[in-house]
Amino acid sequence: MAADAGGGHSEADGGPVRHIPVLLAEVLDALKPAPGQVVLDGTFGAGGYTSAILDKGASVIALDRDPNAIAAGQALVAASGGRLSLIHSQFSELARHAPDGGLDGVVLDIGVSSMQLDEAERGFSFQKTGPLDMRMSAAGVSAADVVNRAKVSDLIRIFGFLGEEKQAGRIARAIEKRRSETPFETTRDLAGLIEIVTPRKAKDKIHPATRVFQALRIFVNDELGELARALFAAERVLKPGGRLVVVSFHSLEDRIVKKFFLDRSGKSAGSRHLPELIKRDVIFAPVGKSMIVASEEESAANPRARSAKLRAGERTAAPPGTDDLAIFELPDLASLEKIGG
Repeated sequence: MAADAGGGHSEADGGPVRHIPVLLAEVLDALKPAPGQVVLDGTFGAGGYTSAILDKGASVIALDRDPNAIAAGQALVAASGGRLSLIHSQFSELARHAPDGGLDGVVLDIGVSSMQLDEAERGFSFQKTGPLDMRMSAAGVSAADVVNRAKVSDLIRIFGFLGEEKQAGRIARAIEKRRSETPFETTRDLAGLIEIVTPRKAKDKIHPATRVFQALRIFVNDELGELARALFAAERVLKPGGRLVVVSFHSLEDRIVKKFFLDRSGKSAGSRHLPELIKRDVIFAPVGKSMIVASEEESAANPRARSAKLRAGERTAAPPGTDDLAIFELPDLASLEKIGG
């Protein structure tokens, strides 16, 4: 992640960090993989969760939208004895890859991986000069397209909502002025401008470009919409007793996961002045604590774990709910298609 919502920094602001699976023991405890089970890992990455699930005897269907992750994971496929299928796909489409009998578990680790941050040519990190790209799938609208083509009002909303950048207006107007003279092409182009517009103060814990880069990455990859659709998809394909485990790193992501489990718990989030009038099915029962965070020891050893939050639920036999994105109250932002058009 480029930053957490509270301004805490991660490997994007401090150079390369070897990829270590976050909250691994807690994920396994919530997921309970076992021989004979089929678990879907929607965010394969470097294969940390998948390897641990395979070690527990379960079979794994792993997805990743990054073609580089798929290529790098072929050695694990070969070593799995036929228990691992690795598929190039967005995790919002996980229902397409589930077996007819359903899944015993789904795990999602939301956010950019340290491997992607370490690859300058991917354009995720302002610490490395590369093309202003940020596309996890290496296709579609890039961050440069957004910066060079989006309306100033749209840039302000993107930076403000997705990056919680207080200087969104000032930065967006500076971008408009600069792009009229010379288009933005590299990560250094954008980071350099932001450094001039909002110079770093001595008390600042993060680089001035952190929140803007975070916002662009989330927007370019439609990360919030992907997560919301993936939760609905997991609900449809999990067997009764199957576990859904989600690890998020940003308050916007965690809010989506929290709202989903609350909505599917049969509880009402309505007015405190009125009793709940309509009883709804419990579609997911809580697993363990409502939220789990990393220990002090893990956070010290792995900076990526500092902002991690784990939430989990167990699927009941109730029918799936409706795929109503309104429950997440997602921000109304510009259309990627129109910007790319």
